[in-house]
Amino acid sequence: MSLELSLYPYQTKKININHGTTPIKYNYIDEGHGNPVIMVHGNPTWSFYYRKLVEKLKDQHRCIVPDHIGCGLSDKPQDYSYRLENHINNLDTLVKNLELKSFDLIVHDWGGAIGFGLATRYPEKINKIVILNTAAFTSKNIPFRINLCRIPWFGEKFIRAFNGFAWPATFMAVTKKMDPKVKKGYLHPYNNYNNRLATARFVQDIPLNKSHPSYKTLKEIEDRLHLLKGKKLIVWGKKDFCFNDSFLKKWQEIYPDAQKIILKDAGHYVIEDCHEETLSSIKGFLQ
Repeated sequence: MSLELSLYPYQTKKININHGTTPIKYNYIDEGHGNPVIMVHGNPTWSFYYRKLVEKLKDQHRCIVPDHIGCGLSDKPQDYSYRLENHINNLDTLVKNLELKSFDLIVHDWGGAIGFGLATRYPEKINKIVILNTAAFTSKNIPFRINLCRIPWFGEKFIRAFNGFAWPATFMAVTKKMDPKVKKGYLHPYNNYNNRLATARFVQDIPLNKSHPSYKTLKEIEDRLHLLKGKKLIVWGKKDFCFNDSFLKKWQEIYPDAQKIILKDAGHYVIEDCHEETLSSIKGFLQ
């Protein structure tokens, strides 16, 4: 399955991430000039999710969009610990490698926990934040269909053997039918059993209780969200089956002064469903 270059016309770059004796490649886009803005994707997407936003912003912003290890065009090691803390550490390594003194942040899905994980380490570096259907706090709220993918043995086999997460997302995470070329773009990195490992591990890494290995990491992020004093913009798809109104309400409690744009006809992939309104709103907010 080839990637439609007209949809993703970006030169990608890579840095090395330490992993035992063999470094692994961490892929990212670095396009445009101006104030840096880091865009952090979730599961099961990759930097492709932000392709239209990069095009919209790159005339006035330096757009930095990584692929988490195991995702997109980054390496997909089979012996890696795909935990929240490691994803945050990798993003931290990229920021240090690029010597970024300050930046704006855009997060979606699992990118919320990862992006805010970085932001709460360095609140002095963060300017503005855009929140797109995500969470960075503990919750026991999980859709039944996602919880099925967490069932031991069955969940991982379903995701890896049948692409039972990335493929359903191409119609379950949107309210408008996805163009076949766009669908191929989303599925491009997850084309075989080995390449779907991180997709499965992200689901397993959702910390629903205190005994989970990533619960402490997420709770520490949640407890430090108040340190981020810059302006916030919440752009929210109301028809998201996963990050529903309870998550939106929580964000409004944490950041009551945040600007809000609620898109009643958009689903989880809010940029896909309402891209013109979403992109214009984000560009205006960052400017």
